[in-house]
Amino acid sequence: MRTLTASNSAKPSLGKNLARVAAATAALLMIPLLAMQFTSEVNWTGGDFVAAGILLFAAGLAVVVASRMARSRLQRLALVGLVALAFVYVWAELAVGIFTNLGS
Repeated sequence: MRTLTASNSAKPSLGKNLARVAAATAALLMIPLLAMQFTSEVNWTGGDFVAAGILLFAAGLAVVVASRMARSRLQRLALVGLVALAFVYVWAELAVGIFTNLGS
């Protein structure tokens, strides 16, 4: 049993956090899957779902690790912001190739 002190706040176990990240990843991947049923403008392949799933899960895992590493709210915000920027960069690079030809 965990005891709470002034410097030690209760954090969910890593297993629970991983399950939450996996559930959020699956939920977000349902959006394009459902959109494909109603419009021909969304046309993802299996590889697209795998790439998006890996990217989303990795970003979620990085947020969990950053939250555990941060000692203050400001540090947590900065680390989560860096993860979000990295996510958006990689997503844009894979989608259209902003600086390289990865998306082309």
